[in-house]
Amino acid sequence: MLQPSLLHKLFGNLKLGTVGNSHRYLYPMELKRRILLQESPLAGYQHHRASGVWSFLRVGEALQLRREMDNPHDPNAIAVWFKNEHLGYIPRRENKTLAQMMDRGERLEAQIIRLLEDDNPWRRVRFRVDLIPEVF
Repeated sequence: MLQPSLLHKLFGNLKLGTVGNSHRYLYPMELKRRILLQESPLAGYQHHRASGVWSFLRVGEALQLRREMDNPHDPNAIAVWFKNEHLGYIPRRENKTLAQMMDRGERLEAQIIRLLEDDNPWRRVRFRVDLIPEVF
């Protein structure tokens, strides 16, 4: 049995556990596992609200993905939102698999990984999409 260490005393409420058989490495059991699915540029930057909220965007900010099954231009459309602002879309050439995953109820999360002041709207916002697997 392990003796309570100073870390256990200080962080006991975080449900710290150990990695493998070694008790030297502690990690929070509540960490979310993430599987990187893709990184993409934001499509439609110039047609939606991205330019209007540019000053509020930050690297690491969470984005919401919303399926648009009834989109007349693309049946696999996935809109990208920041808070209550529609920024644009996952590019059409990159959205089919993600759309299928969302339709099956898979949990996907997105976040900004690069912001670049550039004349080319396709280069301004880059984001990643991760799968958050269910933990049993």
